[in-house]
Amino acid sequence: QVQLVESGGGLVQAGDSLRLSCAASGRTVSTYTMGWFRQAPGKEREFVARISWTGGSTYYADSVKGRVTISRDNAKNMVYLQMNSLKPEDTANYYCAAEKRRYTISSPTPGEYDTWGQGTQVTVSS
Repeated sequence: QVQLVESGGGLVQAGDSLRLSCAASGRTVSTYTMGWFRQAPGKEREFVARISWTGGSTYYADSVKGRVTISRDNAKNMVYLQMNSLKPEDTANYYCAAEKRRYTISSPTPGEYDTWGQGTQVTVSS
C-alpha cells in the first residue's frame, strides 16, 4: 500500500511561484502515472497535470498550461508541481494521486486514480 504526502503549499500573492512536492512511501510509484488535482471550496475536484511513469509524457489542464510544470524523480519516489505566475483562481487544496493501474495513461479524471494524499492548501491573494 502506497502513501502519498503533499507539501509546499502556502499563502502567496498573485504572480508568485510555489513548488509542491509529493512524497510516496510504502512502495515505489515509478511504474505509475502520477497526477495533481485541486479542489476549491464548493467545487468539484479538477485535474491539473499528470506525468507518465517514465516522465516522458506530461499533460496539463488548459487553465494552467504554460504556468505549471510537473516532474518526477523516481529514484526518490517523488513528484513535483512547479507553479508560476499564480492567480487568485488557483486557490485550492492540491492533491497528488497515483493511477489505478501500472504502465497506463488513462483519462485525466479523478476516477482513474485510486491513491490520494491528504492535500496541501494553496492560497493566492490578489
